[in-house]
This record gives sequence, structure tokens and C-alpha cells, in this order.
Amino acid sequence: MKTNSLNALILTTVVGRNEKDTAHGSETQYAELSGRTLAYRSIGSGTPIILSNRFRGTLDTWDPLFLDTLAENFRIITFDYTGIGYSTGTLPTNVTSVAKDIKDLASYLKLDKIVVLGWSWGGLIAQAAALEYPELITRAVVIGAVPLGERVVEIGPAFLEAAVKPINDFDDEIILFYEPKSQKSIEAAKISYERIRKRLDVSKIPSTMEVFQLYFQAGGAAVEDKEGLRDKLKQTTVPILVISGDNDISAAIENWFPLLRELPTVQIIILPHAGHAPQHQEPLLTAGYINTFLSQ
Repeated sequence: MKTNSLNALILTTVVGRNEKDTAHGSETQYAELSGRTLAYRSIGSGTPIILSNRFRGTLDTWDPLFLDTLAENFRIITFDYTGIGYSTGTLPTNVTSVAKDIKDLASYLKLDKIVVLGWSWGGLIAQAAALEYPELITRAVVIGAVPLGERVVEIGPAFLEAAVKPINDFDDEIILFYEPKSQKSIEAAKISYERIRKRLDVSKIPSTMEVFQLYFQAGGAAVEDKEGLRDKLKQTTVPILVISGDNDISAAIENWFPLLRELPTVQIIILPHAGHAPQHQEPLLTAGYINTFLSQ
């Protein structure tokens, strides 16, 4: 898609909405909580969806077109985890403790019922939140993430190598989030990258091994699963939508396959020629799937 055509599409998507009610123009706000401050942004209206982010993700690293499209029908709330990005404190080292950020933010905003949407590492957090707080969370969307518990397919070496660089450039992002063998995926990556760069404070992105290790410890604890969350996943009544690219070298969709007959509420959508960020490669299509799921 040509850049001019895309700009027209973005304009059409947010037409009639105040600039402050868009991903690019939304105000960064702060929830003062016990022991830390959580930074968040809120756009749109309707059923609230709280989004939990990827490894090293911040308020600035979501594709704005994806957020704005969802905000046509829902209230979209993005936030930075404790100790990450614009928030204060220290990131916890297990997924249930991190998931408490979602519960506490919902309480601060006086939200009785919410949907959670988690991408990548945040998909683990979204699952944990849905299992820990079923009275709060009505539905969950998991994008580019594995189920809690033991993996069948490990993270690819190319992903690990790129993921821990102090600063990622565009070529790294192709490896991390897209399908390098697909020209369509690469072209979509360029357009998404430019959308995100319009409001990106690189200094807020975690860049030290000290912080990376906190993420790794939580991810490792999710695999070890001493709390039995994988078994809870088999018993939950919370509807869960899983969206994945077919070339996700971080969170291969094959990790869900052994559980297909054991998960009573999980639906799975696989996008072809896509990687770890299907919602950035295909923001309108992915948002459409989510709209349909949440309207059921």
C-alpha cells in the first residue's frame, strides 16, 4: 500500500475524533498506586480493553493504527508495567505479580469488567490475569504468545540475538516481528515502523541486561509454572482468542497444538506470511477479528 493511501486510511479511521482521543495525541496519565506509579493512556469509549505489552515494549511501541481501529468500538487502555517505560518501581519476576498491574489499574480507573489483550511476553501476563481475576476479566485476547507452561517449540536463536541488542533498528524488527521471506510482510513493516516512530521515545525502552533478566525470570517462571496456571487454563470459563503469525520465531503457534482438545474456551487464528506482530502487519484485519470475537 502506498504511503499516501495509508495516510488517507488513517485519517478515515480516526475521522470525527478529537486528536487527544487518538493514539498519537493521547495524554500520558499516571495511576498512583502502592509502591509505584503506572503510566497509562486511554482512547475511545465502550467496553474497556487493557493491553499488556511485549518484552521491552512501552506505551510508544504499539502500532497507532491498530489502537485507533480498536478504539472505534472500545475504550483502549495501554500502560507500562511497574518499572518499565514511563512507570516507576521494579518489574516483578513472576507473571501473576505482573498481572496484578492490570487488576490494580482497573481498580484505579473504577472498572468493574474488562477485556485483556496481551502481546508476546504480555500474552503470558494476559493469560495469568484472566486466570487470576475471572470476576474482573470477561474475555482475553492473546497475540504472538505461547500458552503458560512448558514449550514444545523453543524461541529461535535469531530472535534471541536481536531481542537483547541495546537498541533495535529496522532490520532487527524484521527479524523480531515479521516474515523476512515475504516482501508483503517487509512492506507492511516499513509502514508500521513509520507510524510508531511518530511518537517514540527510544530512551524509555528498556536496554540493559539488568532489566532484561527480570523479564527472563518471569518468563522462566511461566514455563516452570509452579502455580499450576496451565491446568487452570484447561478449566477456565473465560473465552480466549489467540492470534498468531505462521512465522513466529519467538512464540511458535505449534506450542498451542498439544492443548487443542483440552482448552474449552480457546479460539485460534493464524495469519499467513506473518511473524511475531500480526497486529502491526495487518492492523485492520487483526482488529476486525478481535471485534468479531468480542461481539459474540
